[in-house]
Amino acid sequence: MQRYFTFNFAQMRVVIHLCGFLVFLYSFTMLPPMMVALFSKEHSWFAFFTTFIAFFLVGMGAWLATKRVGIQLRTRDGFVIIVIFWLLFSVISAMPLWLDDSVDLSFVDALFEGVSGITTTGATVIGDISALPNAYLYYRAQLNFIGGLGVIVLAVAVLPLLGIGGAKLYQSEMPGPFKEEKLAPRLADTARSLWQTYLLLGLACSVAYLLAGMPAFDALCHGLSTVSLGGFSTRSESIGYWNSPAIELVAGVFSLLSAINFTAWFIAFKKRTFSPFRHNAELHFFLLVTLIVVLITAWQVWHAGMYDVSDSLVHAFFLSSSMITDNGLATGDYANWPAHTIVLLLTVSFFGGCVGSTCGGIKALRFLVMFKQSRHEMHQLAHPRAIMSIRVGDSIVTERVLHSVWSFFFLYTLFTVFFIWVLNIMGYDLMTSFATVAACINNMGLGFGETASTFGTLTDGAKYLMCAAMIMGRLEIYPVLILFSRFFWRS
Repeated sequence: MQRYFTFNFAQMRVVIHLCGFLVFLYSFTMLPPMMVALFSKEHSWFAFFTTFIAFFLVGMGAWLATKRVGIQLRTRDGFVIIVIFWLLFSVISAMPLWLDDSVDLSFVDALFEGVSGITTTGATVIGDISALPNAYLYYRAQLNFIGGLGVIVLAVAVLPLLGIGGAKLYQSEMPGPFKEEKLAPRLADTARSLWQTYLLLGLACSVAYLLAGMPAFDALCHGLSTVSLGGFSTRSESIGYWNSPAIELVAGVFSLLSAINFTAWFIAFKKRTFSPFRHNAELHFFLLVTLIVVLITAWQVWHAGMYDVSDSLVHAFFLSSSMITDNGLATGDYANWPAHTIVLLLTVSFFGGCVGSTCGGIKALRFLVMFKQSRHEMHQLAHPRAIMSIRVGDSIVTERVLHSVWSFFFLYTLFTVFFIWVLNIMGYDLMTSFATVAACINNMGLGFGETASTFGTLTDGAKYLMCAAMIMGRLEIYPVLILFSRFFWRS
């Protein structure tokens, strides 16, 4: 018994050591918005400076106090660190918004905005976004960008400096059933490769917005939030503010590009070949479903008499791409679209993009696996003695992956229904409850009904609940849920 408690105390020091380092690292993200505030001559620089100093000291103190640990990180520690740090991450992200009186946000509102930013949800409680100081407009986009690929993956690139391997953190953070896939032999090289690819795509998106006629500052912020599929905008009307087909096309195209597995992007850039895209079964399935949704949406808004044929195609392409990838950028009048069209788009937000991208939702690969297994079962019923296997591309899907996919789908559906039920009990109508939960658990950010314009209409209890939904959706449920298992805590 004594040995058991000694062992756990030592492992707790490992957790504190790494969480301290990650807090120390994340504190530096307060410096860019502080510089924007100073450049724009805004008083908000002090809120960012205070947050930086506070968490720089806390993180460095925890890191140095537990520096001589000498214990290897285990899978169990990886899950604990991920959940604890995302909770810390949420609080740190909320601090500048809460400390600044000019923004006038309560703690729960600041927390909701912070969680929404880092989980790349894009839901906001702020009514007039256009009136925010430039520092906060940039900060919100930066939250999206950092949360997009995961601050943990960024930290993995420098974890070798601490003398502790980061593989368990990487596997806990990366989405999808194929967590062990690597781009490079060393994990640090993998993380750096992912971020280089991510930065390159973000730069390309910002330049495309600029060329489409968006001002430079707005182009930078929207480039960061689009590639991260985060959805925060610098305008209350989102992309609809510019009323520009060219800007909507840029947003739609880069939403789809950012929903592609970043492993495929890295290989394509490195080897200068389109082969990773041509032979990617998940990508083909994702694009096929997206095409069907775009065509159905375009027909519905045209049939409703809202736009002519060309405008229907442009608006449908943009909003369908934004919602199926869980980006959350929108046109100003999307809430006025036919209710059945919005319900369709809210439903496909559960589909998501490809595994290994910055999107939310269940992911296309899981739906492809479930579709293929369902078809396999029908074939097996028709030919009971036939020996058949389920394949995705050239790979055979193992029983382990099948069990993982179906159990995740069950849990995702279960928690979605639970959150909808709780909001309904709180007094929200079924449409508002469904749309709000879809926006949060899928990290998509666009509500409907009472949350069409802002999530500030939610009660404090509902905001805390949706913060939990956003974090569970971002971490794909298991890392959070497993901490409540007694079996997990057994030595």
